[in-house]
Amino acid sequence: MSFLNHLEELRWLLVRSSIAILVTSIIAVIFNEFIFDVIIFGPKNGDFVTYKFFCQLAQQYDLDQSFCNHELPFVIQNRTMDGQLSVMIWTCLTAGFILAFPFILWEFWKFISPALYNKEKKYAKLFLFVSSILFFLGVLFGYFVLVPLSINFLSNFTISTVVENQIDINSYISLVKTTSLATGLVFELPIIIFFLTYLGLITDSFLKEYRRYAYVLILIVAAIVTPPDVISQTIVSIPLIILYEASILIAKVITKRNMKKEQEVATTN
Repeated sequence: MSFLNHLEELRWLLVRSSIAILVTSIIAVIFNEFIFDVIIFGPKNGDFVTYKFFCQLAQQYDLDQSFCNHELPFVIQNRTMDGQLSVMIWTCLTAGFILAFPFILWEFWKFISPALYNKEKKYAKLFLFVSSILFFLGVLFGYFVLVPLSINFLSNFTISTVVENQIDINSYISLVKTTSLATGLVFELPIIIFFLTYLGLITDSFLKEYRRYAYVLILIVAAIVTPPDVISQTIVSIPLIILYEASILIAKVITKRNMKKEQEVATTN
């Protein structure tokens, strides 16, 4: 295919993906009450499942019990005329993107598949399944772990008793959406590493060299969003560390495969 033909294929990929997002967003609009009352505003309630879990954990091991509060010290308010309408539209679009993610992955796979070998094309279903599972696990991890930890920390943080937390609805929902979506994309790290290694842009040696810096960054993030106890920080850190180590293993396998192919080509020539 010529360069223009590739651009045409990319254009239709974006068109089909946009239509898929639009359709799933309309479905989200239909169920907007459930999305907002149960999902979006769920972490605001003191009886949210994550708070209950950490409260029981804190009581069992005599740790910080800030999660045992039955009511978080802040209210959500809307301060613009079209604020709630704008929030509903963008939130439903985000929900539509999350729901349509497997379809977008499939379109992406179809776009790059002509550059792959026939035996590699057989892994299309595996690629779609693993990538979708990682993404949804990331979204769930962000929503059930990082979002409640962040909301609990930020709502209880205060510089003075004079200041009351009256949070703008855009600020609150942006935290929920951004954290959940970003974590879902972060959980795609093994897939991203697979393609970067396949293209020869990185190696397992590179990831090993910067492992200590990655661990420090993970621990810093965990320390920021969790209470000052080791158990909470460990719960947040472990999945991210496992992802990084899995990425190293994937890079090692692909790097060896690339070297083997290069040796075969050199032998043939």
